[in-house]
Amino acid sequence: MTAFLVIVILLLIILIFNISSKKNKEIIELKAKNQESNSTIQQLNDSNNKLNFEISDLLGKVNSLSKYQGLVDLEKKANEIIAEADIYKQKILDEEVNIISQAKETLSSAKNQANVILLQAQTKLDSSVNESAKIIQNAEIKATEIAGSAYEAMKNANEYEKTVIAMKNIIKGYGDEYLKPTFSLLDDLSEEFGHTDAGQNLKTARERNNSLVRTNLAATCNYVEQNRKETAINFVLDAFNGKVDSILSKVKKDNYGILEQKIKDSFQVVNNNGKAFRNAEITNEYLDSRLDELKWAVITQELKWQEKEEQRIIREQIREEEKARREYEKAIKEAEKEEQLLKKLIEKAQKEVEKANEEEKSKFLAQLYEFQEKLKLAEEKNQRAISMAQQTKAGNVYIISNIGSFGEDIFKIGMTRRLEPLDRVRELGDASVPFEFDVHALIYSDNAPLLERQLHKKFLKLQLNKVNPRKEFFNVNLTEIKNACIDLGITAKWTMIAEAKQYRESLALAEAIKNNKQLEEEWENFQEEAEIEIQEAEIEAIE
Repeated sequence: MTAFLVIVILLLIILIFNISSKKNKEIIELKAKNQESNSTIQQLNDSNNKLNFEISDLLGKVNSLSKYQGLVDLEKKANEIIAEADIYKQKILDEEVNIISQAKETLSSAKNQANVILLQAQTKLDSSVNESAKIIQNAEIKATEIAGSAYEAMKNANEYEKTVIAMKNIIKGYGDEYLKPTFSLLDDLSEEFGHTDAGQNLKTARERNNSLVRTNLAATCNYVEQNRKETAINFVLDAFNGKVDSILSKVKKDNYGILEQKIKDSFQVVNNNGKAFRNAEITNEYLDSRLDELKWAVITQELKWQEKEEQRIIREQIREEEKARREYEKAIKEAEKEEQLLKKLIEKAQKEVEKANEEEKSKFLAQLYEFQEKLKLAEEKNQRAISMAQQTKAGNVYIISNIGSFGEDIFKIGMTRRLEPLDRVRELGDASVPFEFDVHALIYSDNAPLLERQLHKKFLKLQLNKVNPRKEFFNVNLTEIKNACIDLGITAKWTMIAEAKQYRESLALAEAIKNNKQLEEEWENFQEEAEIEIQEAEIEAIE
């Protein structure tokens, strides 16, 4: 449209320029004629001056001949010449006056004509300018109308694009791009905020949804006739609410982002379909209200899960404490029993020493010394078991890895109060993982929970599970863990290279049986026999 305006204005300027050029050309021609008249007048003046000079010359000659008075013919001739000269002079003067008069008239006419031409040109110029202004004004009005249509078309194009994206999501499904961490929803909540409070907010959100529907703020329509309007509004509301209710029935603690996008896509599709009913559509206010309902539904699920997880951890801690308590009691009883046995053996050995001769005495003294050393170890073991049973925070922090299950540089930093901490490590390597764990360090501490928290805090950003902080796996180099312990003043024995025996043997076996049919058959037979043994063991356990 702008190019059209520029072309119109250029054409008007060219037209005005051509008219002005034509008039200027006529003025220049008139000026040239005027100049030519002036030149003619100048030539006539020159001729007149020349004639006057000739007359003066003739008069001089006449005067010089006056002495020849007797020569009548000569005088007569002179008079004739003078008379002719006067006639010619008068003729020249008359022509001069006539030419000057014509030149003045021509000049005046040229000036008048030039003024008329200039006036006409100015009038046409003013008219052209006014016409140009009208054309520009009309063009601007038209451009505004076109721009308005273009804006509306662009707006519709954006809506169509959103609808296309929504339809693609609905057809192809929702990928990881719509995942959102649920913990972000909990940032603004207080620590005391529980799933019961979230449930109350969820109830409030649903009541707000119903209020928007009752007050006719949930949907709009451009129908004037009330019955048609209500029918169209009910149509889009039923369609939207049906989709949203179905989506909300699938709420879990970890699918907030996907469900949020599903609701937005449903909003887009329903409103696009509602265009056929005089733009019947769901309002943004109602969309936000239903999204708020989704938020509180997810928060409720998340808080329920957290509370269950906390209860599970508490139960696990209680089980661990119970196992540790039983281990301590068993260790104490065994140590006491061993002490009593050793004391009896020592007492017997002492009696044997007293009875023995010199040759046998050295033998019984050696036995006595051995029993006394064992008694000392038993007493220390008993005392250690009693001490750990009395200290609720004493325990071992373990650093373990499982390359076959999790890969390189993945370590679990955990804590156990078991008297035998390796029992806990063996439990972690049960049927839930394909390979057993390798132990890199066992660190005894009078306050094992504190040491565990310090190491977890040190490697917080390297935690493998960013969502559940209770998963104690970290993507970190073992040397960094060792250095962190050294910085805390902890001295421990470290195994820096993971054995990963079963994992490495499995890799070697898998490679070997690729090209060895006999070995493959032997391995399959071994697996079948192992399966039979497992089944028999399970049956015996049931019986």
